[in-house]
Amino acid sequence: MTSFDKILAKPAFSRQDIVRLLKAENEEKTALFSKANAIRHKYVGNKVFLRGLIEFSNICTKNCYYCGIRHDNPLVNRYNLSDKEIIAAAGFAFENRFGSIVLQSGENNSTGFVNRIDLLLKKLQKLSGGNLRITLSLGEQTRQTYRRWLESGAHRYLLRIESSNPELYKKLHPPDENHRFEKRMEALNDLKETGYQTGTGVMIGLPFQTTDDLAGDLIFMKDFNIDMVGMGPYIEHMNTPLYEYRHLVSGREERFQLTLKMTAILRIMMKEINIASTTALQAIDTNGREKALEAGANVIMPNITPGHYRDDYLLYEDKPCTNDIAEDYTGSLEARIALTGNTIAYNDRGDSKHFIKRKQAFFRE
Repeated sequence: MTSFDKILAKPAFSRQDIVRLLKAENEEKTALFSKANAIRHKYVGNKVFLRGLIEFSNICTKNCYYCGIRHDNPLVNRYNLSDKEIIAAAGFAFENRFGSIVLQSGENNSTGFVNRIDLLLKKLQKLSGGNLRITLSLGEQTRQTYRRWLESGAHRYLLRIESSNPELYKKLHPPDENHRFEKRMEALNDLKETGYQTGTGVMIGLPFQTTDDLAGDLIFMKDFNIDMVGMGPYIEHMNTPLYEYRHLVSGREERFQLTLKMTAILRIMMKEINIASTTALQAIDTNGREKALEAGANVIMPNITPGHYRDDYLLYEDKPCTNDIAEDYTGSLEARIALTGNTIAYNDRGDSKHFIKRKQAFFRE
Protein backbone atom coordinates (compact mmCIF):
# COMPACT_ATOMS: atom_id res chain seq x y z
CA MET A 1 0.00 0.00 0.00
CA THR A 2 1.44 3.38 -1.03
CA SER A 3 1.65 6.36 1.32
CA PHE A 4 -1.22 7.94 -0.65
CA ASP A 5 -3.38 4.85 -0.19
CA LYS A 6 -2.62 4.84 3.52
CA ILE A 7 -3.82 8.44 3.83
CA LEU A 8 -6.96 7.67 1.84
CA ALA A 9 -7.73 4.76 4.17
CA LYS A 10 -7.56 6.87 7.33
CA PRO A 11 -10.79 7.50 9.28
CA ALA A 12 -9.85 11.19 9.57
CA PHE A 13 -7.42 13.47 7.74
CA SER A 14 -4.85 15.83 9.21
CA ARG A 15 -4.11 19.15 7.52
CA GLN A 16 -0.95 17.61 6.05
CA ASP A 17 -3.00 14.66 4.75
CA ILE A 18 -5.38 16.99 2.96
CA VAL A 19 -2.53 18.91 1.35
CA ARG A 20 -1.15 15.61 0.06
CA LEU A 21 -4.56 14.54 -1.28
CA LEU A 22 -4.95 17.86 -3.08
CA LYS A 23 -1.76 17.12 -4.96
CA ALA A 24 -3.10 13.82 -6.32
CA GLU A 25 -2.61 13.19 -10.03
CA ASN A 26 -3.25 10.35 -12.48
CA GLU A 27 -4.00 7.05 -10.67
CA GLU A 28 -4.06 8.75 -7.27
CA LYS A 29 -6.67 11.21 -8.45
CA THR A 30 -8.76 8.39 -9.91
CA ALA A 31 -8.60 6.55 -6.57
CA LEU A 32 -9.64 9.70 -4.70
CA PHE A 33 -12.65 10.30 -6.94
CA SER A 34 -13.62 6.62 -6.80
CA LYS A 35 -13.64 6.58 -3.02
CA ALA A 36 -15.63 9.82 -2.82
CA ASN A 37 -18.18 8.50 -5.30
CA ALA A 38 -18.55 5.24 -3.37
CA ILE A 39 -19.09 7.15 -0.11
CA ARG A 40 -21.66 9.39 -1.76
CA HIS A 41 -23.62 6.37 -3.02
CA LYS A 42 -23.44 4.68 0.38
CA TYR A 43 -24.50 7.64 2.50
CA VAL A 44 -26.69 9.85 0.29
CA GLY A 45 -27.50 7.48 -2.57
CA ASN A 46 -27.42 8.00 -6.32
CA LYS A 47 -30.11 10.67 -6.26
CA VAL A 48 -29.30 14.15 -7.59
CA PHE A 49 -31.34 16.95 -6.05
CA LEU A 50 -32.42 19.86 -8.25
CA ARG A 51 -32.41 23.44 -7.03
CA GLY A 52 -33.98 25.83 -9.51
CA LEU A 53 -31.74 28.92 -9.41
CA ILE A 54 -33.47 32.30 -9.69
CA GLU A 55 -30.96 35.16 -9.86
CA PHE A 56 -33.57 37.84 -9.29
CA SER A 57 -31.39 40.95 -8.94
CA ASN A 58 -27.81 42.01 -9.63
CA ILE A 59 -28.07 45.15 -7.51
CA CYS A 60 -25.44 44.90 -4.78
CA THR A 61 -24.20 47.08 -1.93
CA LYS A 62 -20.87 45.25 -1.67
CA ASN A 63 -17.57 45.86 -3.47
CA CYS A 64 -15.86 42.47 -3.30
CA TYR A 65 -12.73 42.63 -5.43
CA TYR A 66 -13.50 39.42 -7.37
CA CYS A 67 -17.14 39.98 -8.28
CA GLY A 68 -18.48 41.25 -11.58
CA ILE A 69 -21.65 42.75 -10.08
CA ARG A 70 -19.82 44.69 -7.35
CA HIS A 71 -21.44 48.02 -6.53
CA ASP A 72 -18.75 50.18 -8.13
CA ASN A 73 -18.69 48.41 -11.50
CA PRO A 74 -20.33 51.03 -13.78
CA LEU A 75 -20.55 48.64 -16.73
CA VAL A 76 -23.22 46.41 -15.19
CA ASN A 77 -26.74 46.65 -16.59
CA ARG A 78 -28.64 46.49 -13.30
CA TYR A 79 -31.97 44.68 -13.07
CA ASN A 80 -34.50 43.58 -10.48
CA LEU A 81 -37.13 40.98 -11.32
CA SER A 82 -40.70 41.70 -10.34
CA ASP A 83 -42.45 39.45 -7.84
CA LYS A 84 -44.58 38.19 -10.70
CA GLU A 85 -41.49 37.09 -12.66
CA ILE A 86 -39.99 35.38 -9.62
CA ILE A 87 -43.21 33.54 -8.83
CA ALA A 88 -43.52 32.43 -12.47
CA ALA A 89 -40.00 30.98 -12.37
CA ALA A 90 -40.77 29.23 -9.08
CA GLY A 91 -43.97 27.91 -10.63
CA PHE A 92 -41.93 26.40 -13.45
CA ALA A 93 -39.72 24.63 -10.88
CA PHE A 94 -42.73 23.33 -8.97
CA GLU A 95 -44.54 22.14 -12.08
CA ASN A 96 -41.39 20.34 -13.25
CA ARG A 97 -41.02 18.57 -9.88
CA PHE A 98 -37.78 20.22 -8.77
CA GLY A 99 -38.66 20.11 -5.08
CA SER A 100 -36.49 23.14 -4.32
CA ILE A 101 -35.48 26.60 -5.53
CA VAL A 102 -32.71 29.07 -4.72
CA LEU A 103 -33.36 32.81 -4.54
CA GLN A 104 -30.09 34.64 -5.14
CA SER A 105 -29.25 38.31 -5.55
CA GLY A 106 -26.63 40.90 -4.82
CA GLU A 107 -26.31 41.80 -1.14
CA ASN A 108 -28.87 44.28 0.22
CA ASN A 109 -30.05 44.73 3.79
CA SER A 110 -32.34 47.72 3.37
CA THR A 111 -35.71 47.69 5.11
CA GLY A 112 -37.51 47.61 1.77
CA PHE A 113 -35.51 44.61 0.60
CA VAL A 114 -36.05 42.69 3.84
CA ASN A 115 -39.79 43.35 3.75
CA ARG A 116 -40.02 42.36 0.11
CA ILE A 117 -38.33 39.00 0.69
CA ASP A 118 -40.58 38.34 3.67
CA LEU A 119 -43.74 38.85 1.60
CA LEU A 120 -42.30 36.96 -1.35
CA LEU A 121 -41.54 33.92 0.80
CA LYS A 122 -45.16 33.81 1.95
CA LYS A 123 -46.37 34.00 -1.65
CA LEU A 124 -44.05 31.19 -2.68
CA GLN A 125 -45.24 29.00 0.18
CA LYS A 126 -48.81 29.57 -0.94
CA LEU A 127 -47.89 28.74 -4.54
CA SER A 128 -46.66 25.24 -3.65
CA GLY A 129 -48.73 24.56 -0.57
CA GLY A 130 -45.49 24.49 1.40
CA ASN A 131 -44.07 21.71 -0.79
CA LEU A 132 -41.25 23.69 -2.37
CA ARG A 133 -38.08 24.03 -0.28
CA ILE A 134 -36.58 27.52 -0.51
CA THR A 135 -32.88 28.30 -0.23
CA LEU A 136 -31.83 31.92 0.17
CA SER A 137 -28.47 33.32 -0.90
CA LEU A 138 -28.87 36.97 0.01
CA GLY A 139 -25.75 37.82 1.97
CA GLU A 140 -25.21 39.18 5.43
CA GLN A 141 -28.35 40.15 7.35
CA THR A 142 -29.24 40.59 11.01
CA ARG A 143 -30.19 37.61 13.15
CA GLN A 144 -33.67 39.12 13.43
CA THR A 145 -34.00 39.17 9.63
CA TYR A 146 -32.80 35.58 9.33
CA ARG A 147 -35.38 34.48 11.90
CA ARG A 148 -38.14 36.44 10.19
CA TRP A 149 -37.40 34.89 6.80
CA LEU A 150 -37.21 31.42 8.31
CA GLU A 151 -40.63 31.87 9.89
CA SER A 152 -42.02 33.12 6.55
CA GLY A 153 -40.98 30.02 4.64
CA ALA A 154 -37.23 29.85 3.97
CA HIS A 155 -35.47 26.59 4.84
CA ARG A 156 -31.85 26.85 3.76
CA TYR A 157 -29.32 29.64 3.50
CA LEU A 158 -26.09 29.72 1.51
CA LEU A 159 -23.49 32.26 2.65
CA ARG A 160 -20.11 31.59 1.09
CA ILE A 161 -17.07 32.47 3.16
CA GLU A 162 -14.94 32.45 -0.04
CA SER A 163 -11.84 31.91 2.11
CA SER A 164 -11.60 30.80 5.73
CA ASN A 165 -8.15 32.42 6.04
CA PRO A 166 -8.79 35.91 7.48
CA GLU A 167 -5.66 37.33 5.84
CA LEU A 168 -6.63 36.07 2.39
CA TYR A 169 -10.20 37.23 2.98
CA LYS A 170 -8.85 40.76 3.54
CA LYS A 171 -7.08 40.66 0.18
CA LEU A 172 -10.40 39.88 -1.52
CA HIS A 173 -12.41 42.71 0.05
CA PRO A 174 -12.16 46.45 0.76
CA PRO A 175 -10.86 47.35 4.25
CA ASP A 176 -14.10 48.73 5.66
CA GLU A 177 -16.88 47.79 8.07
CA ASN A 178 -19.03 46.42 5.27
CA HIS A 179 -16.52 43.71 4.34
CA ARG A 180 -15.17 42.30 7.62
CA PHE A 181 -14.30 38.62 7.99
CA GLU A 182 -15.63 38.69 11.55
CA LYS A 183 -18.98 39.97 10.31
CA ARG A 184 -19.20 37.12 7.81
CA MET A 185 -18.48 34.60 10.54
CA GLU A 186 -21.06 36.19 12.82
CA ALA A 187 -23.67 35.86 10.06
CA LEU A 188 -22.84 32.18 9.52
CA ASN A 189 -23.18 31.51 13.25
CA ASP A 190 -26.49 33.40 13.34
CA LEU A 191 -27.84 31.28 10.49
CA LYS A 192 -26.86 28.04 12.15
CA GLU A 193 -28.24 29.03 15.54
CA THR A 194 -31.47 30.35 14.03
CA GLY A 195 -32.24 26.93 12.59
CA TYR A 196 -31.39 27.05 8.90
CA GLN A 197 -29.83 24.28 6.90
CA THR A 198 -26.64 26.29 6.67
CA GLY A 199 -24.34 26.34 3.67
CA THR A 200 -21.07 27.96 2.77
CA GLY A 201 -18.32 27.58 0.21
CA VAL A 202 -15.06 28.88 -1.16
CA MET A 203 -13.43 29.91 -4.42
CA ILE A 204 -10.64 27.65 -5.56
CA GLY A 205 -7.55 28.88 -7.37
CA LEU A 206 -7.60 32.50 -6.18
CA PRO A 207 -4.61 34.80 -6.43
CA PHE A 208 -2.52 34.60 -3.22
CA GLN A 209 -4.21 31.30 -2.25
CA THR A 210 -2.06 28.31 -1.23
CA THR A 211 -2.80 24.60 -1.05
CA ASP A 212 -2.54 24.94 2.71
CA ASP A 213 -5.29 27.59 2.57
CA LEU A 214 -7.54 25.14 0.75
CA ALA A 215 -6.83 22.42 3.29
CA GLY A 216 -7.78 24.93 5.96
CA ASP A 217 -11.04 25.65 4.15
CA LEU A 218 -12.02 21.97 4.28
CA ILE A 219 -11.12 21.75 7.97
CA PHE A 220 -13.14 24.92 8.61
CA MET A 221 -16.24 23.40 7.00
CA LYS A 222 -15.80 20.20 8.97
CA ASP A 223 -15.26 22.02 12.28
CA PHE A 224 -18.16 24.40 11.65
CA ASN A 225 -20.33 21.33 11.04
CA ILE A 226 -21.82 22.76 7.86
CA ASP A 227 -24.91 21.19 6.25
CA MET A 228 -24.32 22.03 2.60
CA VAL A 229 -21.54 23.39 0.42
CA GLY A 230 -21.16 25.18 -2.89
CA MET A 231 -17.53 25.41 -4.05
CA GLY A 232 -16.30 26.51 -7.43
CA PRO A 233 -13.18 27.50 -9.33
CA TYR A 234 -12.20 31.14 -9.31
CA ILE A 235 -12.85 32.61 -12.76
CA GLU A 236 -11.60 36.08 -13.56
CA HIS A 237 -13.77 39.06 -14.45
CA MET A 238 -11.93 41.82 -16.27
CA ASN A 239 -13.91 44.62 -14.60
CA THR A 240 -12.79 43.78 -11.08
CA PRO A 241 -9.76 44.85 -9.01
CA LEU A 242 -8.60 41.24 -8.61
CA TYR A 243 -8.15 40.96 -12.37
CA GLU A 244 -4.87 42.83 -11.95
CA TYR A 245 -3.44 39.71 -10.29
CA ARG A 246 -4.56 37.19 -12.92
CA HIS A 247 -0.92 36.33 -13.60
CA LEU A 248 -0.77 34.76 -10.12
CA VAL A 249 -3.39 32.10 -10.80
CA SER A 250 -2.97 28.70 -12.41
CA GLY A 251 -4.63 27.71 -15.66
CA ARG A 252 -8.36 27.09 -15.71
CA GLU A 253 -8.00 23.35 -16.16
CA GLU A 254 -5.81 23.13 -13.07
CA ARG A 255 -8.38 25.14 -11.08
CA PHE A 256 -11.09 22.83 -12.40
CA GLN A 257 -9.26 19.68 -11.30
CA LEU A 258 -8.46 21.23 -7.93
CA THR A 259 -12.17 21.92 -7.43
CA LEU A 260 -13.02 18.30 -8.15
CA LYS A 261 -10.40 17.20 -5.62
CA MET A 262 -11.80 19.60 -3.01
CA THR A 263 -15.27 18.14 -3.65
CA ALA A 264 -14.03 14.57 -3.31
CA ILE A 265 -12.07 15.18 -0.11
CA LEU A 266 -14.97 17.01 1.51
CA ARG A 267 -17.35 14.17 0.63
CA ILE A 268 -15.01 11.73 2.37
CA MET A 269 -14.72 14.05 5.39
CA MET A 270 -18.45 14.94 5.61
CA LYS A 271 -20.34 11.98 4.26
CA GLU A 272 -23.97 13.14 4.61
CA ILE A 273 -23.88 16.80 3.63
CA ASN A 274 -25.25 18.16 0.37
CA ILE A 275 -22.54 19.27 -2.06
CA ALA A 276 -23.48 21.31 -5.12
CA SER A 277 -21.95 20.79 -8.52
CA THR A 278 -21.60 24.48 -9.32
CA THR A 279 -22.20 26.29 -12.59
CA ALA A 280 -18.66 27.69 -12.63
CA LEU A 281 -17.36 24.18 -13.31
CA GLN A 282 -19.32 24.14 -16.54
CA ALA A 283 -17.73 27.45 -17.54
CA ILE A 284 -14.42 25.59 -17.82
CA ASP A 285 -15.58 22.13 -18.96
CA THR A 286 -18.87 21.50 -20.76
CA ASN A 287 -19.21 18.29 -18.72
CA GLY A 288 -17.94 19.92 -15.54
CA ARG A 289 -21.02 19.45 -13.41
CA GLU A 290 -21.34 15.80 -14.38
CA LYS A 291 -17.68 15.23 -13.47
CA ALA A 292 -18.33 16.79 -10.06
CA LEU A 293 -21.17 14.32 -9.50
CA GLU A 294 -18.68 11.52 -10.13
CA ALA A 295 -16.36 13.11 -7.55
CA GLY A 296 -18.97 13.22 -4.77
CA ALA A 297 -21.40 16.09 -5.45
CA ASN A 298 -25.15 15.42 -5.26
CA VAL A 299 -26.90 18.72 -6.07
CA ILE A 300 -27.32 20.56 -9.38
CA MET A 301 -28.83 24.02 -9.73
CA PRO A 302 -30.36 24.61 -13.19
CA ASN A 303 -30.65 28.31 -13.92
CA ILE A 304 -34.35 29.11 -14.35
CA THR A 305 -33.95 32.90 -14.30
CA PRO A 306 -35.82 34.43 -17.27
CA GLY A 307 -33.31 34.21 -20.11
CA HIS A 308 -33.02 37.88 -21.03
CA TYR A 309 -31.66 38.69 -17.56
CA ARG A 310 -28.99 35.98 -17.32
CA ASP A 311 -26.25 37.83 -19.20
CA ASP A 312 -26.47 40.63 -16.64
CA TYR A 313 -25.81 38.37 -13.62
CA LEU A 314 -22.15 37.88 -14.45
CA LEU A 315 -20.15 37.25 -11.31
CA TYR A 316 -17.37 35.95 -13.58
CA GLU A 317 -16.65 35.76 -17.30
CA ASP A 318 -17.83 33.01 -19.68
CA LYS A 319 -20.88 32.10 -17.62
CA PRO A 320 -22.53 29.06 -19.25
CA CYS A 321 -26.16 28.37 -20.17
CA THR A 322 -27.22 32.01 -20.42
CA ASN A 323 -29.01 31.32 -23.70
CA ASP A 324 -30.64 28.01 -22.78
CA ILE A 325 -34.42 27.74 -22.69
CA ALA A 326 -35.42 26.33 -19.32
CA GLU A 327 -37.64 23.58 -20.76
CA ASP A 328 -34.90 22.30 -23.10
CA TYR A 329 -32.21 22.66 -20.48
CA THR A 330 -33.97 20.54 -17.87
CA GLY A 331 -34.85 17.94 -20.48
CA SER A 332 -31.24 17.41 -21.53
CA LEU A 333 -30.10 17.49 -17.92
CA GLU A 334 -31.87 14.23 -17.11
CA ALA A 335 -29.97 12.39 -19.84
CA ARG A 336 -26.64 13.90 -18.83
CA ILE A 337 -27.11 12.90 -15.20
CA ALA A 338 -28.10 9.37 -16.20
CA LEU A 339 -24.73 8.97 -17.93
CA THR A 340 -23.04 9.41 -14.53
CA GLY A 341 -25.01 6.51 -13.04
CA ASN A 342 -27.31 8.81 -11.11
CA THR A 343 -30.97 9.80 -11.31
CA ILE A 344 -32.82 13.03 -10.64
CA ALA A 345 -34.79 12.96 -7.40
CA TYR A 346 -38.00 14.53 -8.67
CA ASN A 347 -40.42 15.90 -6.06
CA ASP A 348 -37.74 15.45 -3.41
CA ARG A 349 -37.03 18.43 -1.19
CA GLY A 350 -33.48 17.19 -0.81
CA ASP A 351 -32.92 18.08 2.83
CA SER A 352 -29.42 17.47 4.11
CA LYS A 353 -29.16 14.22 6.08
CA HIS A 354 -26.42 15.89 8.05
CA PHE A 355 -28.80 18.70 9.06
CA ILE A 356 -31.54 16.28 10.07
CA LYS A 357 -29.16 14.40 12.37
CA ARG A 358 -27.69 17.65 13.72
CA LYS A 359 -31.17 18.90 14.54
CA GLN A 360 -32.12 15.62 16.26
CA ALA A 361 -28.95 15.74 18.34
CA PHE A 362 -29.74 19.31 19.38
CA PHE A 363 -33.18 18.36 20.70
CA ARG A 364 -31.74 15.40 22.60
CA GLU A 365 -29.35 17.65 24.51
